[in-house]
Amino acid sequence: MGVDYYSGIIGGGVSSYTNWNRVTNGEREAVTTYTTTEFSNQAIQWVGQRTKPWFLWLAYNAPHTPFHLAPTNLHNQGNLSEVEAMIEANPLPYYFSAIEALDTELGRIIESIPNGLENTIVVFLGDNGTPSQVVQSPYRTRRAKGSIFQGGINVPMVISGAGITRKGEREDALIQSTDLFTTIAQIAGSAISEKHDSRSFEPLLSNKGANPRTHAYAEKSTDGNVSYAIRDSQYKLIVESDGIESMFDLKNDPYERTNLLANPSPTINEVRNVLFRHASQIRK
Repeated sequence: MGVDYYSGIIGGGVSSYTNWNRVTNGEREAVTTYTTTEFSNQAIQWVGQRTKPWFLWLAYNAPHTPFHLAPTNLHNQGNLSEVEAMIEANPLPYYFSAIEALDTELGRIIESIPNGLENTIVVFLGDNGTPSQVVQSPYRTRRAKGSIFQGGINVPMVISGAGITRKGEREDALIQSTDLFTTIAQIAGSAISEKHDSRSFEPLLSNKGANPRTHAYAEKSTDGNVSYAIRDSQYKLIVESDGIESMFDLKNDPYERTNLLANPSPTINEVRNVLFRHASQIRK
């Protein structure tokens, strides 16, 4: 896969955040340090050894299930019980403790980088929506993680560092996670701006109008049954695996309350047809 060095877990999660196995280039070792802290320690050590330009992919596994209390020196959630029944009864503050711990440790990494962000770019990206147990209104339990509603697929991304001329701005351009591949390649000097499902958004780092996409696509498969969603800058069409369709106006209905196809106008039908054609081209 082109990865020169790997240190972390094998698989997506751990049963205990303070008793787990770290695999470093194939060698397994038992670790009792909190995962977020240990991943950060490994990152700081590795970056400190670099003498040439480098690329680090750091994938924290918390916040995540099983819900837990992060080390108290890493968060400000107060005195929380570590009794499992208490965590299960009200997992939200425990989830927050893990988020704050990540923020604390990520800050420690950034502070450790030689010359800080003067010659480094940091891309922070969420991988999916919030677990149903801790989802908060106005999002709904069944329209969060694991779904193709906005609560499941619309995730935060923050970019900062060298060469980023747009400071403190919010961007609403359509971007997919696959676009990171060509974007990072362009930042590193490649002339490739598009390859397969990846379209570089590198121009957006300095130009608000440089939107690389007109449509964004997402899908999920359950036992081979595929549901998908496609959207433009305003409308989103969802086609379930059983063929049931719904469409939403994300500008005026960002939490997807009103299905426009329940009583569609001719204009809405035309928008639906355009989105459906785009999805069909992507799915070929």
